[in-house]
Amino acid sequence: MKKFDRVFIACIAIFIIAIIGINVFIKNKDFGDGSKEYKVSLNRVEQALKSYEEREGKAPEGLETLCKIEGIDVGESILGLEIVALNNSNQLKNLVTQDSHDYHLVITDNYIYKINYAPDTDASKIIFLYVNVIAGILLIGVIFVYIYIRVNIIKPFNSMSTMPYELAKGNLNMPLTENKNKFFGKFVWGMDLLRENLEENKTKELELQKERKMLLLSLSHDIKTPLSAIKLYSKALSKNLYKTEEKRDEILINISDKVDEIEAYISEIVKASKEDFLHFEVNNGEFYMKDVMEAIREYYQEKMQLNQIDFTLSEYRNSMVYGDKDRLIEVIQNVIENAIKYGDGKKIWLDMSKDEESYTIKVFNTGCKLSERELPHIFDSFFRGTNVDKQQGSGLGLYICRSLMHLMEGGITAELLDKDDKNTLESSGMNGKQVSASDTTGLMDGLEKSVICIEITVKLA
Repeated sequence: MKKFDRVFIACIAIFIIAIIGINVFIKNKDFGDGSKEYKVSLNRVEQALKSYEEREGKAPEGLETLCKIEGIDVGESILGLEIVALNNSNQLKNLVTQDSHDYHLVITDNYIYKINYAPDTDASKIIFLYVNVIAGILLIGVIFVYIYIRVNIIKPFNSMSTMPYELAKGNLNMPLTENKNKFFGKFVWGMDLLRENLEENKTKELELQKERKMLLLSLSHDIKTPLSAIKLYSKALSKNLYKTEEKRDEILINISDKVDEIEAYISEIVKASKEDFLHFEVNNGEFYMKDVMEAIREYYQEKMQLNQIDFTLSEYRNSMVYGDKDRLIEVIQNVIENAIKYGDGKKIWLDMSKDEESYTIKVFNTGCKLSERELPHIFDSFFRGTNVDKQQGSGLGLYICRSLMHLMEGGITAELLDKDDKNTLESSGMNGKQVSASDTTGLMDGLEKSVICIEITVKLA
């Protein structure tokens, strides 16, 4: 904020210096046209006075009479006319001492005429006045804008600038004060909501870790009992303490039971280590599939063009379905991202269909290198197939998709289609229309691997 103040003060100083320079320039510059119109009017009046006096043998009654008889226009610069006879000394004295206006004297044989006039207004004074008035208004406006920005933008932003840093450090106990500022009100509310969510997730995570550790400690302790028994039985067998065959068979059966017991404990440990490591929430409700598909089209149309991937959506019927619209979009995006990541980058297309109870979205992509043996496991957590090559990933994408679809009371499955499986490809609506067998054959020609189809099913509302 101090830097902002210094910049503002520097700008104001430059502005004031510029105004002073302009004033000096105006003062030294003559903006008039040099015509001096008042002198022309004075000359007209003087000539008219002399003409009138010579013709009439007396002075005119006043300026108005003179202008009317002589037919002259003196404009606004001539203010009045005073007439004094030369033989009237008292009036002569008063005539020259009254100098409230600029005047010009015309002396004839019998009279002295005092013509009061106003010289032409100096144009530089008008320009000087206008420039300084405008400069003053601008200066007041700039100061007002500065105060407004400082109070409503800079100061509130400065007060919350440390919040992201504190969140990054894990300091989640510092709430932001409520701010009704129209510029940062939503930002402050969002940041505070983010802080509360992070704090809540952190608390849940700590509780989950605590429960899991207690469970693992308990199971680890329980394993010791069958392990001790196995160790004891093994030692007795090694020393041939059991003389009869029946007794040895009984001990071997006991060892087998203890092994099964240990395997059960290990299964519990594995289950405990996998469950709840991701927390999913869905807000199920009714929505139209058109909203979902148009969001997918808008998101991927330009992206696919940039990646030079032939991406098409078949024609579809708009229907009301049940689930979480945002989560369904997330699932479809996840499947398409996998298609981009692990396909051959040639074709990705979506086909939509509807039956009496459900709405189905099929995502096809070419160039799949996944084997039939690995297909049943692609929705398992942390599973990554042999087709991943050097692609980075966690093996959680499709696991998350399956979990979300189950929470939405839907489903997701996968199927591999080889070059000879034309029936499914013919009905998949490639390129937005039904595809003939010949078109399908042409599509599959030259492909080294199969086409994979991920089928997403949601309930009709």
